Amino acid sequence: MVPLSWYLIVAAALFCLGLYGVLARRNSVAILMGIELMLNAVNLNLVAFWRYLEPARMSGQVFAVMVFAVAAAEAAVGLALIISLYRLRRTVVADEADLLRG
Repeated sequence: MVPLSWYLIVAAALFCLGLYGVLARRNSVAILMGIELMLNAVNLNLVAFWRYLEPARMSGQVFAVMVFAVAAAEAAVGLALIISLYRLRRTVVADEADLLRG
């Protein structure tokens, strides 16, 4: 049986990779992928804690499904915004998304 700490280490590594992708990238699609990695790290933590603390109840899996739904909605809205930005400015660089500036 794999110990809980291994799952937590993998989740922390995934979260750090996602955070690096959000903070270091300029491409909007890469930023969106970094956010998805962070949400998947949260899902891994939820399921790991569910499995090791209360496997009789379904609370961890329910929360993970809710995070999947939020991630899917976030990806759909984020990609729609990126496509709209590309059509308007012909770029997906996040630094050049200054649409509110006069």
